[in-house]
Amino acid sequence: MALVVVCAFLSLSCWVSLYFILCNLNGSRSSEWNCRLVTLAHGILAVCITGYIGYVDGPWPFTYPGTKNTPLQIGAMVVSLGYFIFDMAWCVYFRTEGPVMLAHHTMSILGILLTLWLGESGIESCAVLFGSEITNPLLQARWFLKQTGHYGTLLGDVVDVLFVLLFVLMRVFVGGTMLYCELISPRPRFFIKCGGVAMYALSWVFMVDIVRFAIRKSKSWQKQKRDQQEIVAANGHDGKKD
Repeated sequence: MALVVVCAFLSLSCWVSLYFILCNLNGSRSSEWNCRLVTLAHGILAVCITGYIGYVDGPWPFTYPGTKNTPLQIGAMVVSLGYFIFDMAWCVYFRTEGPVMLAHHTMSILGILLTLWLGESGIESCAVLFGSEITNPLLQARWFLKQTGHYGTLLGDVVDVLFVLLFVLMRVFVGGTMLYCELISPRPRFFIKCGGVAMYALSWVFMVDIVRFAIRKSKSWQKQKRDQQEIVAANGHDGKKD
């Protein structure tokens, strides 16, 4: 356990160092720009590692929840633990996030710590990391498109659609299936099951915001379509008068 603690501090140091390196390289950019680059890097890294764990290294999380942690699972959780501590501190210091996101980071940190302390259920934690981080690159891409003035393009619409579809698929359907397998299995500890319920409930809180966003986006697209039709009709009418 002492080695895990040392590795967690090393992970935190690496994420903090990466942030300050980016701040020095991108001096003209905001602190949030550089922090989101760190978030993007963690999202890609976490998805690659946990995807390999779930699909190649095993065990399959839907069939074998509550099993002993493997060295690769511990490594993945330590990497993400360091990142979540860094990002939580950054968000609190700059006051950029609301209570829902802070609750998400708090539960992620506590969940990883509990899994490392118990020495089991690492495969579920890695599956949760995979499902929650797989939408992260799209979320960051959406922010960067806004900052660079390209959000109103076709690329922005594609990113939004993919983000909503992937969020619903992974957080609601796959996440719900994972939670069901967790609850009916006799192996996982009671506290782990409670953590799974809490994370899934938080996903539905995010889902409410996603639905509201999708409704606003749909109305915006309909308005743009009506405006374009009116412009075409007006141009056609003017042409006939000529």
